Amino acid sequence: MTFWPPALAGAAAVLAGIGLARFAYVPLFPAMVGAGWVDGGGAGLLGAANLAGYLAGVLGGRGLAARIGVPRALDAGMALALLAFAACAIQGGLWWFVLWRGLAGAAGGVLMALVGPAVQASVAPQARGMAGGVVMSGAGSGVAAAGLLVPLLLWGGLAFAWGGLAVAVGLLWLGARPFWPRPPALAAAELAQAVPRAGRLLLAYGLSGAGMVAPMVYLADLAVRGRGLAVEAASLVWVLFGLGAVAGTLLGGRVAGRIGGRRALPIWLGVQVGALAAALLPWWPALLLAAPLGGFAGVGATAVTLAAAREVAGAQAGVVWIRATAGYALAQAGIAFVLAALFAATGDSHAAVFGAGLVLSLAALGASLARR
Repeated sequence: MTFWPPALAGAAAVLAGIGLARFAYVPLFPAMVGAGWVDGGGAGLLGAANLAGYLAGVLGGRGLAARIGVPRALDAGMALALLAFAACAIQGGLWWFVLWRGLAGAAGGVLMALVGPAVQASVAPQARGMAGGVVMSGAGSGVAAAGLLVPLLLWGGLAFAWGGLAVAVGLLWLGARPFWPRPPALAAAELAQAVPRAGRLLLAYGLSGAGMVAPMVYLADLAVRGRGLAVEAASLVWVLFGLGAVAGTLLGGRVAGRIGGRRALPIWLGVQVGALAAALLPWWPALLLAAPLGGFAGVGATAVTLAAAREVAGAQAGVVWIRATAGYALAQAGIAFVLAALFAATGDSHAAVFGAGLVLSLAALGASLARR
């Protein structure tokens, strides 16, 4: 059986739960501030709430799948993402948005925790690297789609934009649902195996996530309010981030299949360092380099790490992936609240938040290169 049906269904889940439910907010950030729905600090808080919800979804996803099965758990994640988008079409005030952006993050966490390992367990071993890259390319595809869709939807106003994104999630759900992966149950002997700790991998991936909070939350706002570009131009910068993410995940899966995920990870983290450094340059053309490199490395690292988890843990790769994703989410949630406070305290200084991201990215690169 070809790996394409479950891999593409998995990509649709990641597209909806990560590319849209999480990252479509980035081009909406300056529009939310400009329309007076929230201020700059509040908009940063919404990004942090989404990341906190993502952590909760990651931690709860495996238990949910154990109770109701992977396909129904994926249905639940897609339904929650759709509902969260629809609710954000109502201007209910800051804490209303905090609630629903948090639940959108939870939906993305459930989908991300489950779909990658489920697809890899459902396809032939020789196809796992490529299948993992296809699944994770959904994040970059969603980023690019959001960058193109959001400016068009905003012509109808913020409420229309949020509602349009809810419709997009519904269509993805309908298309993917018949092809959800159905991984075989692990044998008792496999369940009894000790799960490797994989400390260096988890540390490097978590620090990578912390370093990527700045571009994943503030990139479009940097383009508009930091570099003076129009909202439409900022959305195109976000499209470049998404296209870079698609390339980074597809190439990451292929390279990891050839040289191994653990050997490929420092390459991707080196690119991440370059992306954060470029974002700190005070000229707007530097964003044309920072955006695609940031997407390539920051999102592409997921495909590389997914492959590395299977190298480390074999049949128990799902457990290591949950730990890696949870660590990534915890690091991002914690740093997101710190950066939101830093952003507000420094008078919306983009240099402060992107400088912090560069330091964390350097730490991630160092962890990936450290001896076992």
